[in-house]
Amino acid sequence: MDLVEPVSRMPGSPIVHVEVAVGAAPREVRIVRLSLPAGSTVRDALFASGLFGQLAGFTEEALAAGQWSVGVWGRKERPGHVLRERDRIEVVRGLNVDPKEARRVRYRAQGEKLPKGIHRSTKNKPLGPETAS
Repeated sequence: MDLVEPVSRMPGSPIVHVEVAVGAAPREVRIVRLSLPAGSTVRDALFASGLFGQLAGFTEEALAAGQWSVGVWGRKERPGHVLRERDRIEVVRGLNVDPKEARRVRYRAQGEKLPKGIHRSTKNKPLGPETAS
């Protein structure tokens, strides 16, 4: 975790402390803690964090195109949102696959599921053409 001080801060001006959390890859989160001047926006925090140059595909254009989403404490926010003390900015990648569709595909691939303890029985099924009289 990095601590980055703001580049331009007037002496005596109030500051806000925020965190920027980015889902860089599946199960990998990068957190950057920042001290910014009061009145800073989500966009200011993203630039101050330096993450635009560090992550592949994470650019201001990709953010504007919707490939990445930004939220504050889990609520989607626009880049112009003014930050408050101890805000947590969360940046997440877009979904590649619809979760509902992925579940349907997995279910079809596994076939019919039976409850635990129940087995298929061949007692009541006709055996086939060779047993027909």
